Amino acid sequence: MVKGSIFWRLLITVLLLILIGGFSLQQKTEYGGSAAAEELQPAVSVVSAYFSSGALPTAGKIALTFDDGPSAVYTPKLLEGLKERGVKATFFITGKNAERFPELVKQMHEEGHLIGNHTYSHLQLTKSNRDKFQEELVRTGEIISGITGEEVVYVRPPYGSWDKSFEKELNLLPVLWTIDPLDWCTQNASEVVKKVISRAKENAVILLHDEYASSVAAALQIVDELQKKGYEFVTVEEILFD
Repeated sequence: MVKGSIFWRLLITVLLLILIGGFSLQQKTEYGGSAAAEELQPAVSVVSAYFSSGALPTAGKIALTFDDGPSAVYTPKLLEGLKERGVKATFFITGKNAERFPELVKQMHEEGHLIGNHTYSHLQLTKSNRDKFQEELVRTGEIISGITGEEVVYVRPPYGSWDKSFEKELNLLPVLWTIDPLDWCTQNASEVVKKVISRAKENAVILLHDEYASSVAAALQIVDELQKKGYEFVTVEEILFD
């Protein structure tokens, strides 16, 4: 798709103008004069209704995900920015931070964001700590469900280390990512934005963190830029199953 919905907007505009022009010519032919403004109103209304309906093609769905939070300092700013933009995201939170800031977990849930499990202490799975890793997943799931009242279905294993047997044992679905701008190792928000925009495509899953000011600033700029290109931001659930 060329420039996302911009191309389609231009194409549809041209076609509808041709329609209006044909209507005007027909009026002139039949009545021997130029069509009055009121006679063109039905066609103009069609154009207006079409664009206001939001029925235009989009560049596709894309998902923003945030790991390691919630943060008392930066997550509220992120939630405010997402709400202003009408965007739903996915938060993979640690049990430790969920215990510290349950009001933020509740806010995420109430505002329609998807909440996933990121272990209790950001533990990376190894050959020697499988039991502890499983315990952290269970503990974190209980903490989150105790706040939201809903079962936690999705997990993002720290560093992507995972054992597929957990999927049946714990009824969890792992969610990794397709775009990682390494936002945690830079304070340059523009750099993060550039990396994400250059790799954005339909059904991409973007990995960010809501623990840094630069990451939150980058996330909102990414939303602004990709919405202009016609992308629709959704939770990972919609990417995985729609």
